[in-house]
Amino acid sequence: MSPEYVRPYVKAQKNDDRDAEAIAEAATRPTMRFVALKSEAQLDVQVLHRVRDRLVGQRTSLMNQIRSILLERGIVVAQGRRKLLDALAALSSDDNGAVGPRVRLLLNDMLDQWQALDARITALDDEFAPMARNDPAARRLATIPGIGVLNATALVAAIGDGRTFSRGRDLSAWLGLVPRQATTGGKPKLLGITKRGSKYLRKLIIQGARAALPSLARTATPLGVWLRGLLARAHGNTVVVALASKLARIAWALLRNQAAFATGGRAAA
Repeated sequence: MSPEYVRPYVKAQKNDDRDAEAIAEAATRPTMRFVALKSEAQLDVQVLHRVRDRLVGQRTSLMNQIRSILLERGIVVAQGRRKLLDALAALSSDDNGAVGPRVRLLLNDMLDQWQALDARITALDDEFAPMARNDPAARRLATIPGIGVLNATALVAAIGDGRTFSRGRDLSAWLGLVPRQATTGGKPKLLGITKRGSKYLRKLIIQGARAALPSLARTATPLGVWLRGLLARAHGNTVVVALASKLARIAWALLRNQAAFATGGRAAA
């Protein structure tokens, strides 16, 4: 059980006896939600994802620091990884003194660190590809537009066969992709998304939805028609999050029904 669901049953001051009593009391509630135990294989995949996410964060931080060093010397680099690499290559062959020799050596050292991080991230990505091919559940999820190897393996590692959730909307809410409610006096008011649950999973699914949105919106499928209607009346970022929530619900349906995604809107076994 999540600790936040047990805390209301703790009476008066906290101690071990009252904690145990609160856990026993919370476990008897008919509406209590429990956390499913994960297998060792699921835990191993989650560890790989956490390590990869840390390496990606270190690479982003390193790139931002390189940009700031260049900006201090009046060198403005456009956004994008390739633009930054081209700027560093131009500096290494430029002798006009825009960057001093010591800073140039430092930038070369930072570039070596960048390349080392790239190699480590690529090595982890190469591990995820055979995992997605050999796992039937991940292979089914990979048939969904916007759900690639990383998303598929991360979802399977986190939720297994999806039986922890009774419906797709529960998975979407668990990922923090549903509106936050502030309802009082019978007057419903919906705010932004809750952003509860795993920040990493939510980030992966939203990035996948953003990448798949342009191509899906051009299709004649029910999903494409729904997206075009949503784009006509809502902001693009709102549509991306709505599509991410839709993809999460589709992923739950495929895991529960052991089916593959069908473009026409129906799942094929």
